[in-house]
Amino acid sequence: MEKFGKSQPVTRFEDVRFLTGEGRYVDDITPSGALFAFVLRSPVAHGTISELNCEDARDADGVHLVVTAADLDAAGMDGGLWGVTVDNRDGTKGAAPHRPFLARDRVRHVGEPVAIVIADTLEQARDAAEMIELDIDELPAKLDFAPGGETIHPEAPDNMAYDYGIGDEDATEAAFQAAARTVKLEVGDNRIIVNAMEPRGCFAEWDGNRIHLAFGGQGVWGMKGHLARAMKLDEADVRITNPDVGGGFGMKAAPYPEYFAVAHAARALGKPVRWMSDRTEAMLSDHAGRDLVSIAELAFDETNKITAYRVNTRSNMGAYNSNFGQIIQSFLFARVLMGTYDVQTIWMNSRAYYTNTTQVDAYRGAGRPEAIYVLERVMDRAARELGVDPIELRKRNFIAPDNFPYTSATGETYDVGEFARVLDRGADAADWQGFESRREADGKRGLLRGRGLAYYIESILGDPSEGAKVEFHEDGMVSIYVGTQSNGQGHETVYAQFLSDQTGIPVDRIRVVQGDSDKIAKGGGTGGSRSVTTQSNATLAAVSTMAAAFAPYLADKMGVEEDAITFDEDGFSAPGSNMRPTLMEAVDMARADGRADLMVHEARATLPARSYPNGAHVAEVVIDPETGHTRVDRYSVVDDFGNMINPLLAEGQVHGGVVQGIGQALCEHVVFDEDGQLLTATFMDYAMPRAADVPEIGFTTEPVPSTANPMGMKGCGEAGTVGALAAVSNAVQDALWDKGVRQVDMPFTPLRMWEMLADGPVAAE
Repeated sequence: MEKFGKSQPVTRFEDVRFLTGEGRYVDDITPSGALFAFVLRSPVAHGTISELNCEDARDADGVHLVVTAADLDAAGMDGGLWGVTVDNRDGTKGAAPHRPFLARDRVRHVGEPVAIVIADTLEQARDAAEMIELDIDELPAKLDFAPGGETIHPEAPDNMAYDYGIGDEDATEAAFQAAARTVKLEVGDNRIIVNAMEPRGCFAEWDGNRIHLAFGGQGVWGMKGHLARAMKLDEADVRITNPDVGGGFGMKAAPYPEYFAVAHAARALGKPVRWMSDRTEAMLSDHAGRDLVSIAELAFDETNKITAYRVNTRSNMGAYNSNFGQIIQSFLFARVLMGTYDVQTIWMNSRAYYTNTTQVDAYRGAGRPEAIYVLERVMDRAARELGVDPIELRKRNFIAPDNFPYTSATGETYDVGEFARVLDRGADAADWQGFESRREADGKRGLLRGRGLAYYIESILGDPSEGAKVEFHEDGMVSIYVGTQSNGQGHETVYAQFLSDQTGIPVDRIRVVQGDSDKIAKGGGTGGSRSVTTQSNATLAAVSTMAAAFAPYLADKMGVEEDAITFDEDGFSAPGSNMRPTLMEAVDMARADGRADLMVHEARATLPARSYPNGAHVAEVVIDPETGHTRVDRYSVVDDFGNMINPLLAEGQVHGGVVQGIGQALCEHVVFDEDGQLLTATFMDYAMPRAADVPEIGFTTEPVPSTANPMGMKGCGEAGTVGALAAVSNAVQDALWDKGVRQVDMPFTPLRMWEMLADGPVAAE
């Protein structure tokens, strides 16, 4: 059997369905007669609830139910939401304040759900919500992620969520004291709103014994456990499904309060209940991304080798712990803290603070884009201050190929890497040598051109185990049941393609089944660039199990010993036998012989280690100093993704990730006023990247097959974003350097450009 797919650029099978309006999203499949839910949300950022009177709303036309925190308490649903906590430097745990499903006594951010109204129509539910008497005694809103301010949670003195540290603080300080040169840079990473194409939504139905919740998510199994605990049900009495999902990016991986309230309403009423967020509601309530400030320092010896790295980070948790919020800018940031550089002396301190804003959680890359952004920004600054070419500085400090497997200073075991080779290929793809002529030509037109380089590495995350089940049906179709969840990445194509590669089953006869906890007992969901690597590993195990199961049956048919039979994509064969049945022929024979036991094959497999995709991003920007407009003019990526099953899908993932990075760098930015009101709550105020903001993106691969899995793969889903932020920002810094600007921070909007250019000479002094 081959150990990896044939790497064919197969176009996506599911796109025909999506592009012809036949996608089956949550709002497309709600049960007939489902009631509508509308959520009443806090209009203020911080305050105590002095009155919550729902009587008029409960008597309104069409209203079936109004649910508040008191109603959930009475039903025994008082557990609230959970979030992972990290270990503090002193060995204690990070703060874990209670987060109710619906606000109880106090509200802590604009948009926090206070009550939910269930009615025959959405209009009736919305009208009834306006009848609810909600009075809030306002408290000062805390918006800065720093110590002090109005206390948001008594469990978090000084509003600190955690104080995380990793590395050797004393050794790092000693290295800085002994350094020939040091470089220091403050780097801001602005808050963004995820804005998946499909907003969050769900429906729930209760049959008298079991609850079924369908929602747009990134996996069903975590939600199954959460909902069972909240509703005090056995897990066997909870079914969770994810239908087609229009974008997730980490934001849809978490449980949200609306899902629990809708499930409660469905059980209380004995009728199906549906809820779908509108865009402004999503902007107010979806978990946000990034929102941190870091001070990064590098120490160098006389030969420009890095001797130590130190990072101090402050980040915004929002009003509560979200699903993974505490680990994003701590544990996951630290995963790739030192990037691709051979440095063992490091210290990182990360502190997070609660604020009266929406929660912050995973957004495409989850900690790794933030870490690489900081590292590659300060590497770019170091090249300038040391007077060294940015390519040569990186190559001088790369981990050498013969040092793998390499254990990083934060404990990651990188399996393989040839970073200098990939970087050289990246420089060639970007026409590095031709940049100065392009800059000179733009200068004659009064424009500023800059070039930015970023070399990234990321680690795939999530559960290293996954399962796969292959079932042969009487109609000739084959189902493969998977434990991941597509949010638009093309999983149906790549999983069918890989199974076909390994077995010879015609790809048009394969159906991919996902997102149903009744059909798939266990799965790790989608996130952390894990899906194709872990799922393909499980598929290999299922194929091996299947081949082993057929061997004794076919041995009798073929007149050979069982251990003589071999299997590959062409079918079964054995020395001394003229029979070479394909898998599908073997299935037909077994079915005719009544061998139902050979119609289903299942296996579970665990990756022996994580893989580490890496690569070089080079961006060129052009800035018009008269208008402040910044345009990304050229962009090229050379990635090491190891062996790829479908290069076309990988390229699409890189393009999408780069565009999300460009969007954050150029235009996306969340703004609150001094009272905690969100000022960027519509697409009129929150700028998303458009086609005109993005150049053609060159994509090339320079593969070094991973040794961490039998396919030699490296996950690619988040790689584009991980490299894009620093590449674009370094290009902007390069364009403005000769104008005296020494501090550039995203987003690079026209107004901010004018301000930076105006302040440049002062900043240079």
